Amino acid sequence: MKENKKPTGIKKLWSASIYSAKGFKACYQSEYAFRLEVWLAVVLTPLGYWLGESPVEKVLLITPIFLVLIVEMLNSAIEAVVDRISLEQHELSGFAKDVASAAVSISLIIFIFTWIIILL
Repeated sequence: MKENKKPTGIKKLWSASIYSAKGFKACYQSEYAFRLEVWLAVVLTPLGYWLGESPVEKVLLITPIFLVLIVEMLNSAIEAVVDRISLEQHELSGFAKDVASAAVSISLIIFIFTWIIILL
């Protein structure tokens, strides 16, 4: 029997990086909200670094920006899987999409509150 060889070490890391870049690109191309959040991150990340008075404040201002991006990508993935299963209306499909959307809203609230608390 012939074993199916999977990449290891640097090759595996390289492959994972390629898949991650493909996922980022796909989300950017297909999701308007994600594109908007990416551009906000491009602007707000250096601003958060500049406005933070200590290393801890810098991290606390920058981290929620990326939390929003992560949760938005997970939301998009959940929506894609639900739509892949069926485009037909179903209570559980609506539940999954609504909960994922609520997670995005919570991440945005965390971002806003963090910036308000630190900067005011």
